[in-house]
Formats: sequence, structure tokens, C-alpha cells
Amino acid sequence: MVAPATLRVVRCGGSTLHGARAVFSADSYLLCASGDFVKMYSVATEETLRVMGGHADLVTGIQLNPHNHMQLYSSSVDGSIKLWDFMDGIPIKTFVVGSKLLALYALAHCEDSVFVVIPKRGERDTFQLVSVKLTKAAGQDLEAKELSVVLDGVDASPKRIAFGREGEYVASVKDVNLQVYFFKQKQLNRFSVSATKTKSGNNHFTCIACHPTEDCIATGHADGKIRLWRNFYHKKEYTFSTLHWHHDTVMDLAFSMEGTSLLSGGVESVLVLWHNESDCQRDFLPRLGSAIEYISMSSDGALCCTLHTDNRITIINSNLRFSKSIQGLIKSTDVKTGLVVDPRTKALVLNGEPGHLQFYCLRSDQQLFSLDIVQRQYIHQAGLNQADLVKVAFSAQGKWLATVEEREEVTDPELQLKLWFYDEETQSFKLNTRINMPHEDHITDMCFRNMDELEDDSLILVTAGRDCVFKVWVMVEDTDPEAQQSVSWSCDFVGSYHNYQATNCCFSEDGSLLAVSFEETVTVWDSVTWDLKCTFCHPPGKIRNICFGRLTCSKYLIGATDHGFLCCWNLLSCALEWSAHLNVLVLQPDPLSEHIAAVSWLSKESSLFVFKPNEPRPIYIQRNLCKEKIQLAAFVPRDEPETIGSEKYLWLRRSQLFFLTDTQELMTLSTKSLEERLTPSSKQLAVEESLAVTPFSLLLGKHRRQQSQEDIDLGKLVVRNKHEQDSPAVKELLHTPAHVLPSASFLCPIFINSLLISKENKSAEEVADEVEMESEKTEDDSDEERDVTETEQEDTSPMELLGEMTCKLSKSQEKELRKIRKMDYSWISAF
Repeated sequence: MVAPATLRVVRCGGSTLHGARAVFSADSYLLCASGDFVKMYSVATEETLRVMGGHADLVTGIQLNPHNHMQLYSSSVDGSIKLWDFMDGIPIKTFVVGSKLLALYALAHCEDSVFVVIPKRGERDTFQLVSVKLTKAAGQDLEAKELSVVLDGVDASPKRIAFGREGEYVASVKDVNLQVYFFKQKQLNRFSVSATKTKSGNNHFTCIACHPTEDCIATGHADGKIRLWRNFYHKKEYTFSTLHWHHDTVMDLAFSMEGTSLLSGGVESVLVLWHNESDCQRDFLPRLGSAIEYISMSSDGALCCTLHTDNRITIINSNLRFSKSIQGLIKSTDVKTGLVVDPRTKALVLNGEPGHLQFYCLRSDQQLFSLDIVQRQYIHQAGLNQADLVKVAFSAQGKWLATVEEREEVTDPELQLKLWFYDEETQSFKLNTRINMPHEDHITDMCFRNMDELEDDSLILVTAGRDCVFKVWVMVEDTDPEAQQSVSWSCDFVGSYHNYQATNCCFSEDGSLLAVSFEETVTVWDSVTWDLKCTFCHPPGKIRNICFGRLTCSKYLIGATDHGFLCCWNLLSCALEWSAHLNVLVLQPDPLSEHIAAVSWLSKESSLFVFKPNEPRPIYIQRNLCKEKIQLAAFVPRDEPETIGSEKYLWLRRSQLFFLTDTQELMTLSTKSLEERLTPSSKQLAVEESLAVTPFSLLLGKHRRQQSQEDIDLGKLVVRNKHEQDSPAVKELLHTPAHVLPSASFLCPIFINSLLISKENKSAEEVADEVEMESEKTEDDSDEERDVTETEQEDTSPMELLGEMTCKLSKSQEKELRKIRKMDYSWISAF
């Protein structure tokens, strides 16, 4: 397929899963907002079943259609509301509102309208709750401009607005104020916790929930308290009671479907179940990993789910027992390890939980596994210096992993270099060597020599540090008889250059050269003798990034300075090939081609430049790549080369570029449209894969195998060929959701007719008779008959093309003709 005119910058994954409250469908699927998409997960298997895309900006709310539980509403900052058939992942309608939509609510008693939160025109940081009338006109893209204001001065967070039983009233909280609006009476009551008798000063509202069957409002506060409001129909005679367990902010609240219990969550990572609104009757589900952002209940009350700040979804049974967990990309406050690609799984590897390394799958947008590197208990306390993971490097085949962890001390930092070996039996990394204080100061960079790992002598690790040296680490045989491993790592060489700090290091493609940057100078060393070969310098400014060219450009060395220069040196002539004035923050070479990607930051926007070192002019430039500042980037090899229609996008053929912004958004460049990016499995579930393994399915599979063996019988071949034809009736029955199928009376005649055999084809008995007659012929006669048959086919095909009718012989006439052909006419040759 021909590529579009421009590349699309898309959020490929890692988007926040807790941007809006999740929703359970009637079939126990879980739907949640994830960046620009709406994702549908299987509660049973945790798999991503659907990825529904169509919004141009972040999705801020999702709600099931109250009048059709197979449909879903979604709102976005792009100002549109979409109605989905989420079982097929198909958008049914798009309603364009125009304003930014920050929250979405759908009620059963409102047939043709939904409620959204929008910014108030002309006023900054002021928001309104409005009702949007959804027109029922024909067409897919419709305008929804008929808005009516319900509440003014609401909060933008969807957790701070809730609708009461049967939609009789709506309650909103902001700061220390609670306002309740009654639709029928058109009455607005306002309350303030500052006027009540509270000892705590930090009693701001943080969330709200309404009882499903009673007139009761539950509010969460920043001081950890929960207040239950009643009799709020009266402005002065209202009452409230207090529940208190949380020591910090209450993040979200949710009533059970019957209203007999209340769920609350906060920064303690504990889900609290309150029974009968009593402070004494409560149950806990602790150690959920991170702060709880949202709580959602299923319609039958059998399941609930919690959305966490670390991009985790936890599914919990009604008896408060852990059931499933869906882990997305954990967003760390500072990704010190950079974006590293695991050669074995092609997963992105970066900082995860404190002290852990997360392996993130780009295809499924889920975490594969987490590796505990620091192996110490992390204490959540501000100002406490704890060990953190700062550097990661993989060997070429992914068999070895090197990590660096450090802890800031008053005098000197505490450093540890660890080497991990991948165990094929346990399918995990095992610690091989621990080196305390490998450098006297912080380690700035490290890399493996990418050569054949089958020879242990060729595997080398280089670390560079602020102690003005770089060190070479090699594998040696372990002489300790009590050691469990046969090899370990030790330092083989220490290099320096004029007592300058070593900042970056990298090997050439063939591993023969090592480049180490010392502040403003780049040094090149022989990786066998460790002799200094040459130096390069391009003042002013320290070297920020360096990399070697690859393949046909392997004779070049690229460097970027912090004063805004991009330089290319020729290793053969030891001279500067070219330079460009460009403030490069990220310099990333493609491991499978000569291309190098450089990301610059200028005028508060990121730009992308893709070039080959042998050509000073970039082959691709993307200005205003995104408004966020790009911190990290990585090329991930594709499983199969991509079909690219435009020459200027050929650099994306074998690898895909991913980059991480300062807001922890993972993005990529794609030449495909949204429909092409969605995998076939996300568009339609295969019927064969969705069938459970039952005795009937096993019997059906056995029957199919027997039938395939019996198909050699020529008498069944004609019938089988007829059945192998694609039947639209069968396709419609198997691949169409049941809720949109036509009636059975309409489909039945089509299905029956598809099983009938046309009269123009011969019956099975006729074919069997012909087979019996033909078996009596001799080999010469069969050859003669084949020639005659081919001649007849050649003669009749032009007539058939012209549309002429041929005369068909009866069965007896065909037998007479065969007898005549079998007679011996050789006596005629004597005449």
C-alpha cells in the first residue's frame, strides 16, 4: 500500500489507564480510556480484545449507552462524543460539540442527551456541567450544538460530580463547597464544610459518590475523612456522619450496586470496604501496589476494579479477593536508564517500580515482567535517600544484562555494578557478579561490545565515570571451588585522558574501535591493544552524545555538543567531515540501517532530523514533532520489513522509532492510517479461536480429520468442492454478533439454498459410473481419450466464450461413444 503524504505522530502505548473511570460491560468485559484510544480487556484472560481509535486527542470519559448495553459513549478533549459498537470496535456516530470535553455522564432517564464538563467561555480555570442533546438525524458525523447549562463553577475532575438515584439530582464538589441541584424542582442548595465544626484545617473535597437507592451523598476529603450527607433537601437542616481510616487523601469512592457497602481508596494502596455506613465494620484489601485513582463496580456487583497511578488495573471479586491484574507502562518520575531494547523479546526496558526494571511489550501495551534489581524494600518517605536504578545495558543477543544502582550519600555516592545472566531453564535473569564501587564517582555511561557471544573472550563491558576514567570489564573463570558459577567479571583495563571526566562511550559496529568522550574531546581506542588511536574536538561545548555509523557509513563518528553543534568525523582521514548548528537532545542510530535520528529542541518544540553520516543533508525533517520535550528515543527492529511506498520514509522500513516525552508519553511515527494500525485481532475475533475446548469441539475436529482422509474418493470430490465454496450465509452466521443478526426466518432459506447442488453439475452416482468405466480402459486408450478430451475442451471453450449452447449427450449415448472409441481400427491402414 502506498504510504500517505506525511507521517503521523501517534501515541503507541504507555498512555495513562487512569485518565477516566473504567466501565464493566454486561458480558464481563472491561473498557477503559488509554490516551487517544478506548481499550476493551477480557476479564477472564487479561488480554486486550479491542483497541478503538478515532479521537484526535485524549479520551476523558466513557459510559455505556443506558438504552443499549452493547454500545458505548466516549468523550475527548478534541470536542467530540463518539457512539461505539464496542463488540465490533466500530464507531456508529460522532457528535461534534466543539468545546473541550473533560468528563462524560450518561443517565437512563435521558434518552437523547448526555452530560459533559466543558470550560466556561471567557473565564480561565472555570468549568460548567452542561447537557448535550444528541440528534437522531441520519449520518455518521453530526453536530451537537444544543447545550444547556446545569451547574456553574464545577471542578474539571470527573470524580467530583455524581448523579443521585434515578437521576433526580446532581451533586458537585470543589474546594470546600458542595452544591446539589434538583432537576424537577430546579432548586440549587449549597453547603460548605468550612461552616461545620471540623478540627482539621485540610478538609477540601476530593471526590464524591451518590447512593444508588437512597438520598445519601458520600464525599472524600484531603484529610482522609469520608462524610455521609443526608437531608440535603434543606439548606439548614442537613446532617452528615464521618468515617475515618485513611491517613491521607481519599482518592475515590464507590457504592455497591445495592448500596449496602461503600468502597474507598487512597494513597495507602489499600481498598477499604465499609459495611452499613459504620466506622467499626470494615474490611481491607492491602498491598495493591500504588495509590488508587478510580474505583468501578460491575452492573451485577460481582466484580470491581481499581485503577492505580502506576498504570495498573486490578480486578477484585465481590468478597474482596484479588482476581486479576493488568499492568501497563509504569511511569517513573525520572527515567534514568533511558529507553533500551531487549534483543530477545524486543520489549522496551526502562525504570519501573522503585528499584525495578520493567520489560514493556509494545504490541500488547502491557508489562511482560518486572525484574527486581536493587532487592531492597522501598520506603515511601519524602527526603529519604534510597538506592535507585540508573543505567542498563544488554549484550548483542540479550544473554547478559548489566545494571548500575546508586544511592546519594552526604560524602560519596554508593555504587553497585551488577552483571546478570539469562537462564534458559527458568526464563529469567540471574545475578552473576556484584561489584561494589566500580568507580569512585557516578557512572555516566556503559555499553557492551556487540560481537559473537559464543566466544567469552569477545564479550566486553565498558563503563565511563565522573572519576575521569573508563574501565573495561571481561569474563574470567571463577577459581573459587565453592562458587556456583563458572565465570565472573573483573576489570581488565583502565583508561583516562588528561584527567577529564568521561561522559559517553560506544563501540563501532565490528567492535574493533571504542569511542569515549571526555568533556569536549572524543577519543578513539583500539579494543584489542587499548591503544589511543586518535582524538576529535569541536569546541565550544561538551560532548552530549556520540555514536558510530553503520554498514556503508561505518567509517564515520557522530557527536553532538551541548552548545548546539552536530559533528561528523571521518575515521579514515581523521578530519571533520561536516558540522551543523543544531541543538540535539537525542541522537539514536538505527541498528539495522545507516540512518541516524536526531531530535532537537528549539522554540519550545521538538523537531526530528533523519540523516546518513555520508550525506550532510537530512533525508527527512519533521518540524514541530510534538509540543512536549522529547527526552529519550529508541529504534525497535520490526519482525518483518514494512512495505513503504514513499522513498523518504524508507528509513522506517526495518525499524520503528519510539520516543518518550517529558510528560512520560510514549509515541511513535507511523505511515499507516488508524484502520491499518489496528491489528486484525482487534477488529474481529476468530470464531475458531473463541470456541472453548469441549467434547463436541474435539469430536468435530476428529470428524474433520476423517473427512480429509476420505476426500480422495473421486465420487465425493464434486460434492466437497461445492461445500468448500465460501457461503455468505455461513459467514454471516459465524462472524456477525448475535445482537445485530437478522431474524432466523430470513437467514434460514439462504443457508438451505447454499447447501443445495446445482442441476448443471453431475450427480455423485454419474461420476462414480464414469470412474468405473474409465478404470477398464488400457493405458493407450486412456492417453488417446485424454488427447480427445483436451481437444474437445479447446474446441468448446471458444464457443462457450461466445455464448453458444453446446448439445449435451445422454448417459446411454456417452456409453455408445466410448465403445466406438475402444474398437480397433488398425485394419484400415492396410488399404
